[in-house]
Amino acid sequence: MYDPKSLKAEEFISHEEILETLDYAEQNKNNVELIDQIIAKARELKGLTHREASVLLACDIPEKIKELYDLAEEIKKKFYGTRIVMFAPLYLSNYCVNGCTYCPYHLKNKHIARKKLTQEELAREVVALQDMGHKRLALEAGEDPVNNPIEYILECINTIYSIKHKNGAIRRVNVNIAATTVENYRKLKDAGIGTYILFQETYHKESYESLHPTGPKHNYAYHTEAMDRAMEGGIDDVGIGVLFGLERYKYEFAGLLMHAEHLEAVHGVGPHTISVPRIKSADDIDPNAFSNGISDDIFAKLCALIRVCVPYTGMIVSTRESQSVREKVIRLGVSQISGGSRTSVGGYEEEVRPTDTEQFDVSDQRTLDEVVHWLMDLGYIPSFCTACYREGRTGDRFMSLCKSGQIQNCCQPNALMTLKEYLMDYASEDTRKVGEALIAAELNNIPKEKVRLICEDHLEKIEAGIRDFRF
Repeated sequence: MYDPKSLKAEEFISHEEILETLDYAEQNKNNVELIDQIIAKARELKGLTHREASVLLACDIPEKIKELYDLAEEIKKKFYGTRIVMFAPLYLSNYCVNGCTYCPYHLKNKHIARKKLTQEELAREVVALQDMGHKRLALEAGEDPVNNPIEYILECINTIYSIKHKNGAIRRVNVNIAATTVENYRKLKDAGIGTYILFQETYHKESYESLHPTGPKHNYAYHTEAMDRAMEGGIDDVGIGVLFGLERYKYEFAGLLMHAEHLEAVHGVGPHTISVPRIKSADDIDPNAFSNGISDDIFAKLCALIRVCVPYTGMIVSTRESQSVREKVIRLGVSQISGGSRTSVGGYEEEVRPTDTEQFDVSDQRTLDEVVHWLMDLGYIPSFCTACYREGRTGDRFMSLCKSGQIQNCCQPNALMTLKEYLMDYASEDTRKVGEALIAAELNNIPKEKVRLICEDHLEKIEAGIRDFRF
Protein backbone atom coordinates (compact mmCIF):
# COMPACT_ATOMS: atom_id res chain seq x y z
CA MET A 1 0.00 0.00 0.00
CA TYR A 2 1.43 3.38 -1.01
CA ASP A 3 1.61 5.88 1.85
CA PRO A 4 4.03 8.81 1.68
CA LYS A 5 3.60 9.38 5.44
CA SER A 6 4.55 5.82 6.33
CA LEU A 7 7.94 5.15 7.90
CA LYS A 8 8.19 1.77 6.16
CA ALA A 9 10.37 1.76 3.06
CA GLU A 10 8.10 -0.43 0.94
CA GLU A 11 5.12 1.81 1.68
CA PHE A 12 6.60 5.25 0.96
CA ILE A 13 8.55 3.78 -1.98
CA SER A 14 5.81 1.52 -3.31
CA HIS A 15 6.77 -0.77 -6.20
CA GLU A 16 3.14 -1.04 -7.30
CA GLU A 17 2.68 2.73 -7.22
CA ILE A 18 5.76 3.21 -9.39
CA LEU A 19 4.55 0.65 -11.93
CA GLU A 20 1.11 2.28 -12.06
CA THR A 21 2.77 5.68 -12.44
CA LEU A 22 4.94 4.52 -15.34
CA ASP A 23 1.91 2.99 -17.04
CA TYR A 24 -0.06 6.21 -16.56
CA ALA A 25 2.85 8.23 -17.96
CA GLU A 26 3.14 5.99 -21.02
CA GLN A 27 -0.57 6.30 -21.73
CA ASN A 28 -0.45 10.10 -21.44
CA LYS A 29 2.92 10.94 -22.97
CA ASN A 30 1.20 12.49 -26.00
CA ASN A 31 -1.71 14.02 -24.07
CA VAL A 32 -0.92 17.64 -24.89
CA GLU A 33 -3.78 19.03 -22.82
CA LEU A 34 -2.56 17.20 -19.70
CA ILE A 35 1.08 18.06 -20.41
CA ASP A 36 0.19 21.74 -20.71
CA GLN A 37 -1.68 21.57 -17.39
CA ILE A 38 1.33 19.99 -15.69
CA ILE A 39 3.74 22.58 -17.09
CA ALA A 40 1.36 25.36 -16.02
CA LYS A 41 1.34 23.92 -12.50
CA ALA A 42 5.15 23.77 -12.51
CA ARG A 43 5.23 27.50 -13.30
CA GLU A 44 3.66 28.13 -9.89
CA LEU A 45 7.02 27.04 -8.37
CA LYS A 46 5.44 24.65 -5.91
CA GLY A 47 6.74 21.49 -7.54
CA LEU A 48 5.13 18.47 -9.15
CA THR A 49 4.12 15.02 -7.94
CA HIS A 50 6.03 11.94 -9.04
CA ARG A 51 3.14 11.01 -11.34
CA GLU A 52 2.93 14.40 -13.02
CA ALA A 53 6.69 14.47 -13.43
CA SER A 54 6.72 11.00 -14.94
CA VAL A 55 4.34 12.16 -17.66
CA LEU A 56 6.80 14.89 -18.62
CA LEU A 57 9.67 12.39 -18.58
CA ALA A 58 7.79 10.06 -20.92
CA CYS A 59 6.82 12.89 -23.26
CA ASP A 60 9.01 13.12 -26.37
CA ILE A 61 7.23 15.98 -28.16
CA PRO A 62 10.11 18.32 -29.15
CA GLU A 63 8.33 21.61 -28.52
CA LYS A 64 7.18 20.43 -25.06
CA ILE A 65 10.69 19.31 -24.16
CA LYS A 66 11.99 22.75 -25.15
CA GLU A 67 9.28 24.33 -23.01
CA LEU A 68 10.39 22.14 -20.12
CA TYR A 69 14.04 23.13 -20.56
CA ASP A 70 13.18 26.83 -20.76
CA LEU A 71 11.12 26.51 -17.57
CA ALA A 72 13.91 24.66 -15.78
CA GLU A 73 16.34 27.43 -16.68
CA GLU A 74 13.86 30.06 -15.51
CA ILE A 75 13.28 28.30 -12.17
CA LYS A 76 17.00 27.79 -11.66
CA LYS A 77 17.61 31.52 -12.10
CA LYS A 78 14.75 32.45 -9.77
CA PHE A 79 15.97 30.30 -6.88
CA TYR A 80 19.72 30.34 -7.41
CA GLY A 81 20.46 33.23 -9.73
CA THR A 82 23.80 32.61 -11.46
CA ARG A 83 25.50 31.18 -8.36
CA ILE A 84 27.22 27.80 -8.42
CA VAL A 85 28.38 26.40 -5.08
CA MET A 86 31.81 24.76 -5.10
CA PHE A 87 32.87 21.72 -3.06
CA ALA A 88 35.31 18.81 -3.07
CA PRO A 89 34.98 15.19 -1.97
CA LEU A 90 37.49 13.92 0.59
CA TYR A 91 37.99 10.15 0.81
CA LEU A 92 38.95 8.99 4.30
CA SER A 93 39.09 5.22 3.79
CA ASN A 94 38.28 2.62 1.14
CA TYR A 95 38.00 -0.28 3.56
CA CYS A 96 34.54 -1.76 3.07
CA VAL A 97 32.70 -4.94 4.09
CA ASN A 98 29.94 -4.69 1.48
CA GLY A 99 29.68 -6.59 -1.78
CA CYS A 100 28.29 -3.84 -4.03
CA THR A 101 28.71 -5.03 -7.62
CA TYR A 102 29.19 -1.52 -9.09
CA CYS A 103 31.86 -0.21 -6.68
CA PRO A 104 35.57 -1.16 -6.69
CA TYR A 105 35.67 -0.93 -2.89
CA HIS A 106 33.64 -4.16 -2.61
CA LEU A 107 35.03 -6.74 -0.20
CA LYS A 108 35.97 -9.32 -2.84
CA ASN A 109 38.27 -6.91 -4.68
CA LYS A 110 41.60 -8.21 -3.40
CA HIS A 111 43.97 -6.29 -5.70
CA ILE A 112 42.88 -2.71 -4.97
CA ALA A 113 45.15 -0.95 -2.50
CA ARG A 114 43.33 -0.47 0.79
CA LYS A 115 44.07 2.69 2.68
CA LYS A 116 42.78 4.62 5.66
CA LEU A 117 44.01 8.10 6.47
CA THR A 118 45.69 8.73 9.79
CA GLN A 119 44.88 12.06 11.40
CA GLU A 120 48.29 13.33 10.32
CA GLU A 121 47.63 12.27 6.71
CA LEU A 122 44.16 13.81 6.90
CA ALA A 123 45.63 17.10 8.09
CA ARG A 124 47.91 17.20 5.04
CA GLU A 125 44.92 16.50 2.76
CA VAL A 126 42.97 19.35 4.36
CA VAL A 127 45.87 21.77 3.96
CA ALA A 128 46.14 20.78 0.29
CA LEU A 129 42.41 21.42 -0.18
CA GLN A 130 42.64 24.74 1.65
CA ASP A 131 45.57 25.75 -0.55
CA MET A 132 43.33 25.12 -3.57
CA GLY A 133 40.70 27.43 -2.08
CA HIS A 134 38.03 24.97 -0.94
CA LYS A 135 35.76 25.79 2.02
CA ARG A 136 33.22 22.96 1.74
CA LEU A 137 33.97 19.22 1.79
CA ALA A 138 31.99 16.03 1.38
CA LEU A 139 33.51 13.20 3.42
CA GLU A 140 33.46 9.73 1.88
CA ALA A 141 34.29 6.40 3.50
CA GLY A 142 33.53 2.73 2.92
CA GLU A 143 31.38 0.82 5.41
CA ASP A 144 33.62 -1.08 7.80
CA PRO A 145 32.77 -1.21 11.52
CA VAL A 146 36.34 -2.16 12.42
CA ASN A 147 38.35 0.23 10.24
CA ASN A 148 35.81 3.05 9.87
CA PRO A 149 33.73 3.16 13.07
CA ILE A 150 31.70 6.26 13.86
CA GLU A 151 34.40 7.31 16.33
CA TYR A 152 36.90 7.52 13.46
CA ILE A 153 34.53 9.63 11.36
CA LEU A 154 33.93 11.98 14.30
CA GLU A 155 37.65 12.31 14.95
CA CYS A 156 38.18 13.17 11.29
CA ILE A 157 35.48 15.86 11.39
CA ASN A 158 37.10 17.41 14.46
CA THR A 159 40.51 17.38 12.79
CA ILE A 160 39.16 19.02 9.63
CA TYR A 161 37.45 21.85 11.48
CA SER A 162 40.54 22.44 13.65
CA ILE A 163 42.97 23.16 10.79
CA LYS A 164 43.55 26.80 9.89
CA HIS A 165 46.30 27.23 7.29
CA LYS A 166 47.23 30.74 6.08
CA ASN A 167 43.78 32.18 5.15
CA GLY A 168 42.30 28.70 4.65
CA ALA A 169 39.55 27.06 6.67
CA ILE A 170 37.02 24.35 5.95
CA ARG A 171 33.75 25.93 7.02
CA ARG A 172 31.29 23.14 6.21
CA VAL A 173 31.75 19.37 6.30
CA ASN A 174 29.05 17.29 4.64
CA VAL A 175 29.14 13.56 5.29
CA ASN A 176 28.43 10.69 2.90
CA ILE A 177 28.75 7.49 4.92
CA ALA A 178 26.69 4.31 5.25
CA ALA A 179 23.25 4.19 6.84
CA THR A 180 23.56 4.12 10.61
CA THR A 181 21.62 4.46 13.87
CA VAL A 182 19.73 7.41 15.33
CA GLU A 183 22.36 7.57 18.09
CA ASN A 184 25.17 7.87 15.55
CA TYR A 185 23.29 10.52 13.61
CA ARG A 186 23.01 12.51 16.83
CA LYS A 187 26.79 12.23 17.20
CA LEU A 188 27.27 13.52 13.65
CA LYS A 189 24.92 16.40 14.38
CA ASP A 190 26.82 17.27 17.55
CA ALA A 191 30.08 17.18 15.56
CA GLY A 192 28.74 20.02 13.42
CA ILE A 193 28.17 18.38 10.05
CA GLY A 194 26.33 20.21 7.30
CA THR A 195 24.33 17.82 5.14
CA TYR A 196 24.10 14.06 5.61
CA ILE A 197 24.21 12.50 2.15
CA LEU A 198 23.27 8.94 1.23
CA PHE A 199 22.55 7.65 -2.25
CA GLN A 200 19.82 5.07 -2.54
CA GLU A 201 21.70 3.59 -5.55
CA THR A 202 18.41 2.06 -6.79
CA TYR A 203 14.85 2.21 -5.49
CA HIS A 204 13.97 -1.12 -7.13
CA LYS A 205 14.03 -3.48 -4.13
CA GLU A 206 14.72 -6.69 -6.04
CA SER A 207 17.53 -5.08 -8.03
CA TYR A 208 18.87 -3.41 -4.89
CA GLU A 209 19.23 -6.74 -3.10
CA SER A 210 20.86 -8.31 -6.16
CA LEU A 211 23.34 -5.43 -6.56
CA HIS A 212 24.20 -5.61 -2.83
CA PRO A 213 24.47 -9.39 -2.34
CA THR A 214 26.51 -9.29 0.87
CA GLY A 215 27.22 -6.97 3.77
CA PRO A 216 25.01 -4.72 5.91
CA LYS A 217 24.07 -2.62 2.87
CA HIS A 218 22.05 -5.61 1.59
CA ASN A 219 19.23 -4.55 3.94
CA TYR A 220 17.01 -2.47 1.64
CA ALA A 221 14.65 -1.17 4.31
CA TYR A 222 17.41 -0.12 6.72
CA HIS A 223 19.17 1.78 3.93
CA THR A 224 16.03 3.40 2.50
CA GLU A 225 14.78 4.52 5.91
CA ALA A 226 18.12 6.11 6.85
CA MET A 227 17.00 9.69 6.21
CA ASP A 228 14.14 9.33 8.68
CA ARG A 229 16.59 8.16 11.35
CA ALA A 230 18.95 11.01 10.45
CA MET A 231 16.19 13.57 10.93
CA GLU A 232 15.12 11.87 14.15
CA GLY A 233 18.73 12.29 15.25
CA GLY A 234 18.50 16.04 14.70
CA ILE A 235 20.15 16.40 11.31
CA ASP A 236 18.25 19.17 9.52
CA ASP A 237 19.65 18.82 6.02
CA VAL A 238 19.78 15.53 4.13
CA GLY A 239 20.81 14.77 0.57
CA ILE A 240 19.42 11.94 -1.56
CA GLY A 241 20.28 10.49 -4.97
CA VAL A 242 20.38 7.41 -7.15
CA LEU A 243 23.16 5.92 -9.27
CA PHE A 244 21.70 6.15 -12.75
CA GLY A 245 22.51 3.12 -14.86
CA LEU A 246 21.73 0.42 -12.31
CA GLU A 247 18.00 0.26 -13.08
CA ARG A 248 15.54 1.75 -15.57
CA TYR A 249 15.81 5.52 -15.30
CA LYS A 250 12.06 6.13 -15.36
CA TYR A 251 11.63 3.81 -12.37
CA GLU A 252 14.46 5.50 -10.48
CA PHE A 253 13.16 8.98 -11.24
CA ALA A 254 9.72 8.15 -9.84
CA GLY A 255 11.28 6.59 -6.73
CA LEU A 256 13.55 9.59 -6.20
CA LEU A 257 10.62 12.01 -6.26
CA MET A 258 8.57 9.74 -4.01
CA HIS A 259 11.41 9.85 -1.48
CA ALA A 260 11.39 13.65 -1.64
CA GLU A 261 7.60 13.67 -1.17
CA HIS A 262 7.96 11.34 1.81
CA LEU A 263 10.47 13.59 3.57
CA GLU A 264 8.23 16.61 3.00
CA ALA A 265 5.13 14.73 4.20
CA VAL A 266 6.71 13.33 7.37
CA HIS A 267 9.26 15.96 8.38
CA GLY A 268 7.97 19.08 6.66
CA VAL A 269 11.33 19.45 4.88
CA GLY A 270 12.29 17.91 1.57
CA PRO A 271 15.83 16.99 0.59
CA HIS A 272 18.41 19.75 0.90
CA THR A 273 20.20 18.30 -2.10
CA ILE A 274 19.60 15.74 -4.83
CA SER A 275 22.61 14.15 -6.53
CA VAL A 276 22.53 12.58 -9.99
CA PRO A 277 25.61 10.38 -10.43
CA ARG A 278 25.90 7.97 -13.36
CA ILE A 279 27.80 4.71 -13.14
CA LYS A 280 31.37 5.10 -14.39
CA SER A 281 34.46 2.97 -15.00
CA ALA A 282 36.60 2.18 -11.96
CA ASP A 283 39.27 -0.45 -11.29
CA ASP A 284 37.42 -3.77 -11.80
CA ILE A 285 34.07 -2.14 -12.68
CA ASP A 286 32.90 -1.98 -16.30
CA PRO A 287 29.84 0.27 -16.71
CA ASN A 288 28.97 -1.55 -19.94
CA ALA A 289 28.16 -4.60 -17.82
CA PHE A 290 25.07 -2.71 -16.64
CA SER A 291 22.31 -2.57 -19.22
CA ASN A 292 20.47 0.54 -17.99
CA GLY A 293 22.95 3.25 -18.90
CA ILE A 294 21.48 6.56 -20.04
CA SER A 295 22.51 8.97 -22.78
CA ASP A 296 23.65 12.53 -22.19
CA ASP A 297 20.32 13.78 -23.56
CA ILE A 298 18.30 11.68 -21.11
CA PHE A 299 20.62 12.78 -18.30
CA ALA A 300 19.99 16.43 -19.18
CA LYS A 301 16.24 15.85 -19.26
CA LEU A 302 16.36 14.25 -15.81
CA CYS A 303 18.24 17.24 -14.42
CA ALA A 304 15.76 19.68 -15.93
CA LEU A 305 12.84 17.72 -14.50
CA ILE A 306 14.32 17.54 -11.01
CA ARG A 307 14.71 21.32 -11.05
CA VAL A 308 11.10 21.77 -12.18
CA CYS A 309 9.66 19.18 -9.78
CA VAL A 310 11.67 20.06 -6.65
CA PRO A 311 12.50 23.71 -7.32
CA TYR A 312 13.93 24.49 -3.88
CA THR A 313 16.49 21.67 -3.68
CA GLY A 314 20.18 21.98 -4.41
CA MET A 315 21.25 19.72 -7.27
CA ILE A 316 24.75 18.25 -7.35
CA VAL A 317 26.83 17.02 -10.28
CA SER A 318 30.33 15.72 -9.66
CA THR A 319 33.44 15.30 -11.77
CA ARG A 320 32.06 11.97 -12.93
CA GLU A 321 30.63 14.09 -15.74
CA SER A 322 32.61 15.76 -18.51
CA GLN A 323 33.02 19.50 -18.94
CA SER A 324 30.49 19.57 -21.79
CA VAL A 325 27.85 17.63 -19.88
CA ARG A 326 28.32 19.76 -16.79
CA GLU A 327 27.98 22.93 -18.83
CA LYS A 328 24.64 21.75 -20.20
CA VAL A 329 23.09 20.63 -16.91
CA ILE A 330 24.26 23.68 -14.93
CA ARG A 331 22.03 25.74 -17.19
CA LEU A 332 19.12 23.35 -16.64
CA GLY A 333 19.21 23.23 -12.87
CA VAL A 334 22.43 22.07 -11.25
CA SER A 335 23.49 24.37 -8.41
CA GLN A 336 26.53 22.62 -6.90
CA ILE A 337 29.59 21.15 -8.58
CA SER A 338 32.94 19.80 -7.45
CA GLY A 339 36.21 21.15 -8.74
CA GLY A 340 39.73 19.75 -8.75
CA SER A 341 38.34 16.52 -7.30
CA ARG A 342 40.32 13.41 -6.47
CA THR A 343 38.42 10.24 -5.65
CA SER A 344 41.33 8.34 -4.15
CA VAL A 345 42.29 8.07 -0.48
CA GLY A 346 45.08 10.59 0.12
CA GLY A 347 44.90 11.90 -3.43
CA TYR A 348 45.12 15.64 -2.78
CA GLU A 349 48.53 15.49 -1.17
CA GLU A 350 50.02 13.83 -4.27
CA GLU A 351 51.36 16.08 -7.01
CA VAL A 352 50.38 13.57 -9.70
CA ARG A 353 46.81 12.26 -9.55
CA PRO A 354 46.91 8.72 -8.08
CA THR A 355 44.53 6.12 -9.48
CA ASP A 356 45.18 3.02 -7.39
CA THR A 357 42.50 3.80 -4.79
CA GLU A 358 40.00 5.75 -6.91
CA GLN A 359 36.32 4.99 -6.42
CA PHE A 360 35.56 6.04 -10.01
CA ASP A 361 37.30 7.59 -12.99
CA VAL A 362 37.20 11.40 -12.99
CA SER A 363 36.00 12.78 -16.32
CA ASP A 364 36.59 16.46 -15.57
CA GLN A 365 40.22 16.62 -14.39
CA ARG A 366 40.67 20.39 -14.45
CA THR A 367 42.06 22.26 -11.45
CA LEU A 368 39.76 24.27 -9.22
CA ASP A 369 41.18 27.48 -10.68
CA GLU A 370 40.39 26.29 -14.20
CA VAL A 371 36.83 25.36 -13.19
CA VAL A 372 36.29 28.72 -11.46
CA HIS A 373 37.58 30.59 -14.53
CA TRP A 374 35.37 28.49 -16.82
CA LEU A 375 32.25 29.18 -14.74
CA MET A 376 32.89 32.92 -14.77
CA ASP A 377 33.45 32.87 -18.52
CA LEU A 378 29.99 31.32 -18.78
CA GLY A 379 28.51 34.11 -16.65
CA TYR A 380 28.18 32.19 -13.38
CA ILE A 381 29.35 33.20 -9.90
CA PRO A 382 31.45 30.46 -8.26
CA SER A 383 30.38 30.57 -4.62
CA PHE A 384 32.31 29.23 -1.63
CA CYS A 385 29.55 30.31 0.74
CA THR A 386 28.71 28.33 3.89
CA ALA A 387 26.81 31.12 5.65
CA CYS A 388 23.38 29.51 6.02
CA TYR A 389 24.83 26.49 7.79
CA ARG A 390 26.84 28.62 10.20
CA GLU A 391 24.00 31.09 10.78
CA GLY A 392 21.56 28.30 11.65
CA ARG A 393 19.55 28.68 8.46
CA THR A 394 19.07 24.93 8.02
CA GLY A 395 16.16 22.53 7.66
CA ASP A 396 12.76 24.20 7.67
CA ARG A 397 14.30 27.62 8.35
CA PHE A 398 16.34 27.41 5.16
CA MET A 399 13.44 26.02 3.13
CA SER A 400 11.02 28.74 4.21
CA LEU A 401 13.50 31.43 3.20
CA CYS A 402 14.27 29.65 -0.06
CA LYS A 403 10.65 29.07 -1.05
CA SER A 404 9.75 32.69 -0.29
CA GLY A 405 12.70 34.05 -2.27
CA GLN A 406 14.03 35.99 0.73
CA ILE A 407 17.23 33.95 0.68
CA GLN A 408 18.39 36.06 -2.29
CA ASN A 409 19.21 38.92 0.09
CA CYS A 410 21.84 36.68 1.67
CA CYS A 411 23.04 34.51 -1.18
CA GLN A 412 24.18 37.09 -3.72
CA PRO A 413 26.40 39.12 -1.36
CA ASN A 414 27.75 35.97 0.33
CA ALA A 415 28.67 34.49 -3.04
CA LEU A 416 30.48 37.66 -4.08
CA MET A 417 32.38 37.96 -0.80
CA THR A 418 33.54 34.34 -0.80
CA LEU A 419 34.54 34.63 -4.45
CA LYS A 420 36.53 37.72 -3.52
CA GLU A 421 38.34 35.70 -0.84
CA TYR A 422 39.18 33.06 -3.41
CA LEU A 423 40.46 35.63 -5.89
CA MET A 424 42.67 37.29 -3.28
CA ASP A 425 44.12 34.13 -1.77
CA TYR A 426 44.24 31.41 -4.42
CA ALA A 427 43.37 32.49 -7.97
CA SER A 428 45.75 32.83 -10.88
CA GLU A 429 46.29 36.37 -12.15
CA ASP A 430 44.04 35.85 -15.17
CA THR A 431 41.26 34.29 -13.08
CA ARG A 432 41.46 37.18 -10.65
CA LYS A 433 41.05 39.77 -13.40
CA VAL A 434 37.96 38.02 -14.73
CA GLY A 435 36.56 37.62 -11.21
CA GLU A 436 37.03 41.26 -10.23
CA ALA A 437 35.10 42.38 -13.30
CA LEU A 438 32.35 39.87 -12.53
CA ILE A 439 32.00 41.06 -8.93
CA ALA A 440 31.78 44.70 -10.03
CA ALA A 441 28.97 43.84 -12.44
CA GLU A 442 27.09 41.49 -10.09
CA LEU A 443 26.99 43.95 -7.19
CA ASN A 444 24.17 45.66 -9.04
CA ASN A 445 22.06 42.50 -8.74
CA ILE A 446 21.87 42.65 -4.94
CA PRO A 447 18.18 43.50 -4.33
CA LYS A 448 18.48 45.79 -1.31
CA GLU A 449 20.61 48.95 -1.48
CA LYS A 450 21.53 48.71 2.22
CA VAL A 451 22.82 45.16 1.76
CA ARG A 452 24.74 46.20 -1.35
CA LEU A 453 26.49 49.02 0.49
CA ILE A 454 27.46 46.72 3.36
CA CYS A 455 28.71 44.16 0.85
CA GLU A 456 30.84 46.79 -0.90
CA ASP A 457 32.36 47.73 2.47
CA HIS A 458 33.10 44.08 3.25
CA LEU A 459 34.70 43.59 -0.17
CA GLU A 460 37.07 46.49 0.56
CA LYS A 461 37.98 44.93 3.90
CA ILE A 462 38.62 41.57 2.23
CA GLU A 463 40.96 43.40 -0.13
CA ALA A 464 42.73 44.72 2.97
CA GLY A 465 43.19 41.21 4.38
CA ILE A 466 40.17 40.63 6.65
CA ARG A 467 38.23 37.39 6.06
CA ASP A 468 34.95 35.62 6.72
CA PHE A 469 32.17 38.18 6.39
CA ARG A 470 28.67 36.83 5.92
CA PHE A 471 25.02 37.82 5.90
